[in-house]
Amino acid sequence: MNNRTVGVIGSAVCGASVLCFAVSMIVGIFVNTLFFSCFASMFIALGFMLFICAVSGSNKDNEKRACGNVSLVCAAIYVTLIFLVYFAECTTVNLSPRLDEKILSIIDYGHTGSLFFNYDLLGYGFMALSTFFAGFLVNKTEKHGKTLSLMLKIHGIFFPSCFLVPMFPLFNGGDGDTLTGTVLLLVWCAYFLPVCCLGFGYFRNKKS
Repeated sequence: MNNRTVGVIGSAVCGASVLCFAVSMIVGIFVNTLFFSCFASMFIALGFMLFICAVSGSNKDNEKRACGNVSLVCAAIYVTLIFLVYFAECTTVNLSPRLDEKILSIIDYGHTGSLFFNYDLLGYGFMALSTFFAGFLVNKTEKHGKTLSLMLKIHGIFFPSCFLVPMFPLFNGGDGDTLTGTVLLLVWCAYFLPVCCLGFGYFRNKKS
C-alpha cells in the first residue's frame, strides 16, 4: 500500500464520517443521537490519521520535514484525546445509565464544561494545529493542491479558540446551549467536508 492509496482511503473515511456526524447532529436536534455522533467522530479521527500520514509521507522536501513531524505529532495527540473521550462515551457512559451525577460531570462528553468535554476541545485544537503544518507539505503544483493547502492552513485558526475557551467561565456545566453548539459543529462540518473532498481528489490524481 503506497502513500497515494493511504491518502485516498483516509480522505474518504474522514469525509464520510464528517457527513455522518453532521447528519447525526441535525437529527440530534429532535432526538438523542449522542452515541452516533461520538461513534462517527472516532472514524473522523481514524481517517484524519491516515490522511495526515499520507500528506507527510508524500513530502519530498527535506526542508519541510520539521513541518511533517509537527503535523504527525499533533495528529497523534488529537487521535489519542478523541478516542479517550468518545470511546468512554460509547462504552462506560452509554452502558452505565446509573452512574452518579458527579462522575458524569467529569467523564460525560454530553455535559458542557466537563473534563472530557474540555479534552475534546483540546483534541480538535491539536487537529487544527496539525492541518496548519500539513498545509505546508501539500504540493501546490498537483491538482487541487493549492486550494487544499490554503484550506488546511486556514483550518489552523481553530487552535487558539479550542485551546483557550475551556480556560474561561464560558461554560457552566450541565447541558448548556445545545442548539448553539450544534450550529457551531455544523459550521465546522461545512468547512471540513470540502477539505476531505479536496484531499480525496488530490491523492486520487497524484502519481504513485
